Amino acid sequence: MSVRVRFAPSPTGFVHIGSLRTALYNYLLAKKHGGQYILRIEDTDQSRYVEGAIENLLESMEWAGVHHDEGITIENGILKEEGDYGPYVQSDRLAIYQEYIQKLLVKGDAYHCFCSKERLDEVREKQKTSGLTAKYDGHCRNLTEDEIQQKIEAGETYVIRLKLPENRDIAFNDAIRGKVVVNTDEVDDQVLIKSDGFPTYHFAVVVDDYLMKITHVIRGEEWLPSTPKHAYLYEVIGWKAPEFVHLPNILNTEKKKLSKRQGDVSVEDFKKKGYLPEALVNYIALIGWSPEENQEVFSMKELEEKFSLDRVSKSGGVFDVNKLNWMNNHYIKEAPIERIADLAIPYLIEAGYVTETEAKEKYDWLKDMVELVREKLSYMQEILQHVDIFFHQEVKLQDEEAQEILKLDHIHDLVDIFYNKISVEENLDITNIKKIFKEIQKEKGIKGPNLFKPIRVILTGKVHGPDLPLIIQLLGRQNSLYRIQYVKENFINE
Repeated sequence: MSVRVRFAPSPTGFVHIGSLRTALYNYLLAKKHGGQYILRIEDTDQSRYVEGAIENLLESMEWAGVHHDEGITIENGILKEEGDYGPYVQSDRLAIYQEYIQKLLVKGDAYHCFCSKERLDEVREKQKTSGLTAKYDGHCRNLTEDEIQQKIEAGETYVIRLKLPENRDIAFNDAIRGKVVVNTDEVDDQVLIKSDGFPTYHFAVVVDDYLMKITHVIRGEEWLPSTPKHAYLYEVIGWKAPEFVHLPNILNTEKKKLSKRQGDVSVEDFKKKGYLPEALVNYIALIGWSPEENQEVFSMKELEEKFSLDRVSKSGGVFDVNKLNWMNNHYIKEAPIERIADLAIPYLIEAGYVTETEAKEKYDWLKDMVELVREKLSYMQEILQHVDIFFHQEVKLQDEEAQEILKLDHIHDLVDIFYNKISVEENLDITNIKKIFKEIQKEKGIKGPNLFKPIRVILTGKVHGPDLPLIIQLLGRQNSLYRIQYVKENFINE
C-alpha cells in the first residue's frame, strides 16, 4: 500500500516524550511500507506559540534519528520547506482554509455564530447544573442571511461553526480500537474558524490531511473524542477519510498520564542528561507496541522492519525510567569507547575537572578513565559520580566498612610495603602493578580480599569498584603515593 503519514506538532515548547513516540510510529509505518513521512507545523493557536520551538523540534528529531521526507527543514539557521504539498506551516495556509469554509457556508454545513464568551459560559453552566452534556445550544444556527450581514456590518465579532445534524450516529474505524460510533447529540457544533480568522485544529487538520494526501492519521488518544467531527467534515466536504490510529497514552509508574510535574518528560531533558538517542528511541518504541517475539533491543532498522499497527496496545504504556536506564546502560556498554568518551568530556569540563585544552591533551587518559567506569553509567551525566577519585588527591572514606578495613591488624605492614614498591616502580602499568601484588603476596603472605580491599580503600575510599590495577595505572605513581600517605596520616592509627 502507498503510505503517507505526518507528524504535526504545535510549536509550544520542548518536544514531549509522547510526541517523539507519535513521530516515531509515523516514521516507522512510512519506512516499513516505502512511504513518505511529513513534518507539518500546526500553529493556528498563535497565543501559544513559543519562539525557537520549531528549531528545537527539528534539532530533537535530528538527534533522535527520526528524519522526515517532506515539510519543514532548517539550513544554516533558516527555516525552509521541502516537498510538493506545502505550505507546511498552517499560518501560511489561511487562504486555503477560507476557500473551504466558504464552500461549507454555501452548502449550509457551517454557520456564523456571534455569541459572546459570557453567554457561552452561562449556557454551559446551566447545562452542567441540569446534568446535560455541556455544548453549544445552537442559538445562531438559524440566523438569516440579512441578520448575519447586519451583525457583520455592525462590527460584531463572530466564529464559524460546523452544523452537525441532530440525533445521527457518526461511525468511523480506528486501527487500534475498531469501529467507533458516536451520536451527534453528544457532540458540539465545533468552531471551525475563530474570531481572529485562524482555523481551529479540527478544521485545519482535515483540510491539510486531505490536500497532503495523508493515508493514516496517527496521533494520541486525546484526539479520539474529536474524531467524529473530523469524520463528518470529510463526509460533507465530499472527501474520503484517512485511516485513523489513536495511540494509547504514555503513563507514569502510578498509571497516570506522564506529566512534567513528575520529572523529565521532554526529549531535551534526556538529551541534556546524556542518554543515547538510539536507547531512548528503542525504549519509547516499546511503550505501547510489542514485537511478536520477546526481543527488547532493536536498531532503528529492525524497528522499521518489525513495526506494525496491529501490535499497538489499546491501553496506556508505562514509562519506567529504571527500564530506560537499563537499556541506556546496555547501549553505553556496547558503543565504541571513543564515542562514550566524547559524550563524557563536556560533563567533565562543566564540572571543572578538566579544561577544553586539558581534555585534548589528556584524551587517551580520559578515554581509559571512561572505559573504567562506563559499565556503571545509566546516562552520561552520572560519570561525575564515579570519577572524583581521579581528580582529587584527598581520600574520603565512603562508609563504615571502609573505616573497619583500615583497622585490620596487617594494615601498617601493607601500607608500608605497598608505598615502598610503588615509589621505586618507574613504569606503573597494569603488568607491573600485578607484579607488585604478587610480590606482596609472596613476601608478606597477604592475599585475596585482605590484600585488595585495603588497597582499594586507601586509594579510592571505597570497598568496591572497577578493576584495581587499572585504577592505579590511571592515578599514576605520584597520585597513588600521595593518597597512601594521606590515608596513613588521617585514617590509620599508629
